[in-house]
Amino acid sequence: MNKVKIIVRYVFCFLSLTAILSGALPLVQAQKLSKESETKLEEKTPSEKISEDLQSSSLSNTGGLIKVIIQFKDEPSLTARQILSASGARIKRKFTKLNTLSISLTADAINQLSALPEVEYISPEREVQFLGHVSMTTGADAVRTSIANSPTGELDGSGIGIAILDSGMYESHKSFLDADGRPRIVFSQDFTGELNRRDPYGHGTHVAALAAGNGQIAGGAYQGIASNAKILNLRVLNSTGTGRLTDVLSAIDWILANRATYNIRVVNMSLGMPAVDSYRDDPLCRAARRLADAGIVVVAAAGNNGKDASGNKIYGLIHSPGNEPSVLTVGASNTFGTDGRVDDGVTTYSSRGPTRSYRTDAGGVKRYDNLIKPDLVAPGNRLISANSEGNLLVTQFPNLDAQISISGTRNQMFLNGSSMSAPVVAGAAALLLQINPRLSPNMVKAILQYTAQPLAGFNYLEQGAGQLNIEGAVRVAKLVRTDLPPNPTLNMPMLTVSTIANQTTTINGQTFVWAKGISLGQTFVTGANLLVKYQEIYDLGVIVCDGIIILPNGVIVCDTSRMTGGVIVADQIQTSSGGAIGSGNFYVSTLSLTTGNLVLPGGVIVCDGVIVADATLLNNTILQALNARVSGDNTMQMAVVLDF
Repeated sequence: MNKVKIIVRYVFCFLSLTAILSGALPLVQAQKLSKESETKLEEKTPSEKISEDLQSSSLSNTGGLIKVIIQFKDEPSLTARQILSASGARIKRKFTKLNTLSISLTADAINQLSALPEVEYISPEREVQFLGHVSMTTGADAVRTSIANSPTGELDGSGIGIAILDSGMYESHKSFLDADGRPRIVFSQDFTGELNRRDPYGHGTHVAALAAGNGQIAGGAYQGIASNAKILNLRVLNSTGTGRLTDVLSAIDWILANRATYNIRVVNMSLGMPAVDSYRDDPLCRAARRLADAGIVVVAAAGNNGKDASGNKIYGLIHSPGNEPSVLTVGASNTFGTDGRVDDGVTTYSSRGPTRSYRTDAGGVKRYDNLIKPDLVAPGNRLISANSEGNLLVTQFPNLDAQISISGTRNQMFLNGSSMSAPVVAGAAALLLQINPRLSPNMVKAILQYTAQPLAGFNYLEQGAGQLNIEGAVRVAKLVRTDLPPNPTLNMPMLTVSTIANQTTTINGQTFVWAKGISLGQTFVTGANLLVKYQEIYDLGVIVCDGIIILPNGVIVCDTSRMTGGVIVADQIQTSSGGAIGSGNFYVSTLSLTTGNLVLPGGVIVCDGVIVADATLLNNTILQALNARVSGDNTMQMAVVLDF
């Protein structure tokens, strides 16, 4: 299978624009769009239904079959089936829950299908790649007190299923047993075709133990966040750490069909692919949204492409599915090996927003998504977690072996990246759902962002709301009413108290103030009412994106009509270069950017003094991302504790 070339088309570092608001101004009451305008907005021409990279490459070849992903609005019609049959199409997999086909067919058939009303979008089969003291510094230890609904008497993820989509798991590792020595990996399946559920690459085992490893090794030094959660091993990356979109979609389709059996409430994807298509069209984003609509928290790594080969900071390389609004996208922070958080910062390599996936309209104009991502950051630099015996990563890079034990089933290894940060957040989500199963994915995201710690010196496009704070998040989750009706109404009290008295957290003797806000697409909103009163943006099936909500039936409404008063738009979003970004629509409508007195021509991008021509940036992106995973930032590391 041909590898997808990563083409960075535009990377923006947005500087000063006039703020649209002054002071703490309440959100303007908006009106619903008319049904006629909604239909017109969502209507696509045949060319708009075909991904741009598919049009510019594969469709120029008139012979042979092309591997594609076709998304249907409903079951294929008789006409569609006739086109497929006549073209000699080969169906690889059918994702019944997603109305999607993985299929090989001719360029002519692709063009014919794009003209059918039931066809939503056609994109190429793309390659998916992994991106490549925790319990204490995140605040997890501070909340492991006895709770009534836990068989272990602790807040440890008991009863919650976490599905890990990765390179497999070394199932014999002691990190994956319960207190009685029984396996906590309750299901395993290989979707790669290698017929191997183990982890010859070494990534998935490390990820799974960060999310849910037990505390039975080295006196609990490497305990995961949700240490008694049920683990599902869904292997979608092969023995070299790469995979296919088809395999990931197969795993998601399986989750949708089996979520109730295993109480799957969290899915972790420490993997990604280039975010080319808008999240509205990208098949992986749309599949992730189906999970969120089903009540499952989807956590994804932001990526490891935050700097170029020269070490210069760059923006706009959030991966798919991290560019999807319903996904909880996580960047990597650096704890510098200390339990305290006063010295923490965002790693140099963590991918920054905004999202640069796009649609091309009928006039040929690219419409970028431009969403604030990541949503938050979590520890991800030089972390130690479970080692899959004899794995490829340690074989190629022996320095990754932590060498804490002579037993292969107890040994640990180092890894770096947002791939490590994501499972830390996935474990945190499991804790919130254990303490309060009533939480929707949007509520989990809002609580984690609201209670996060803003890191000094880093902007929203680098850290989102801030660094994960499990202590604060659990404290809020305990206050959320468990008797909320199935369809709560706007302004309904969401908490069992009228106010959250103490909106600070102390970890290792250091106190910090919460972010007290959440990101909404292209802006950031704050206010106590975000948690005190129920917001309809927390409903299942709702996507919040720059003042617009897209409902499951395609209806688009302005979000302010679904939020209470007392919620305010942040006045300015600061960039790392000192400029301020207006909090409404902070992207210029043309391809030119202005920085000071310098106007850059279209296609040329400025980023903290680095000027890069379009389509020439980071042609060695994969190499840089691998280097981040192996080397990380050269700072103090998580301490090595030997296991005797």
